[in-house]
Amino acid sequence: MRILIAGGAGYVGSALIPHLLDRGYEIDVVDLFWFGNNLPSEIGILEKDIFHLQVSDLAGYDQVVFLAGLSNDPMADFSPAKNFIFNASAPAYLAYIAKKAKVKRYIYASSCSVYGYTENQLFNEDCPVSSSYPYGISKLQGERAVLQMVDSDFSVIALRKGTISGYSPRMRFDLLVNTMFKCAMQDGVIQVTDPAIWRPFLSIEDATMAYTRAIEANDSLSGIYNIASGNHTIGEVADLVKHTLDEELGKKIRLDIKHIRDLRNYKVSIERANTILSFHPHQSVKSIVRNLIANMDKCSDWENPQYYNIRIFKDLEKADATPVGPVPEASGAQR
Repeated sequence: MRILIAGGAGYVGSALIPHLLDRGYEIDVVDLFWFGNNLPSEIGILEKDIFHLQVSDLAGYDQVVFLAGLSNDPMADFSPAKNFIFNASAPAYLAYIAKKAKVKRYIYASSCSVYGYTENQLFNEDCPVSSSYPYGISKLQGERAVLQMVDSDFSVIALRKGTISGYSPRMRFDLLVNTMFKCAMQDGVIQVTDPAIWRPFLSIEDATMAYTRAIEANDSLSGIYNIASGNHTIGEVADLVKHTLDEELGKKIRLDIKHIRDLRNYKVSIERANTILSFHPHQSVKSIVRNLIANMDKCSDWENPQYYNIRIFKDLEKADATPVGPVPEASGAQR
């Protein structure tokens, strides 16, 4: 099977692609490589803007996976206009030409950010969405655009992912557990703005398996699926990171709890993904931290700008060099 992955050089793609190669898939990547290239040498590379792709570029692919877009609230807030282009227009255009090229399946990296703020409710995919922030709104727009193209010959699967964390060859330290780990190792302190808010978290390994389950699902399957390893309050995540570092490294970490209200609060049910995609997460916050410890020697340059999407994005904006193209997506809801 031939698969084209848009934004495949990013945080998720750099972990997913080696896994897919091991399963025998033929992989090509279209990307502008804002954050470098940590991909295996045997994949095909197409360094091209998504909006410059034509139907002929997609001929012969069985599936297209969209991992591109602006990846979190800080990037979306910094440039709302580009956020809506990258996260709503780009996936819609790519799905449109993929369908014309007779691609059989399109997989869209959506986000649990679409749920916005909820009060003590476990949200499934049929619950109303209420995000009022640029990132969540744009992800929902992209999701709705690609899903309206579904027919008997074109399957679309949207994965609403929780906040991803863990080690990837294209590392990031602007993600929930990764940020707490970095701050604990660098400063000995984990800062928590609002310990009461809920977030679905997702390990990079479980994210990889979710995409694999979507790629290998029955040809007729389409729809929206929440993807998470579990739900925790931010305060509990900080406790788990602190305790794991104490257990594994003997480090005494201090928590700095601020009690500054965050208006994003949601937890999700993954029952549909369990039942239909056979997605069963195996990781936890503690296993994510252990994974980060095991790979710390590869990414302990804590302030490397390449580890922070917003820093690279701002530099590109200053240089007036931000193209309309396949920026690698990282995850779901980041904050």
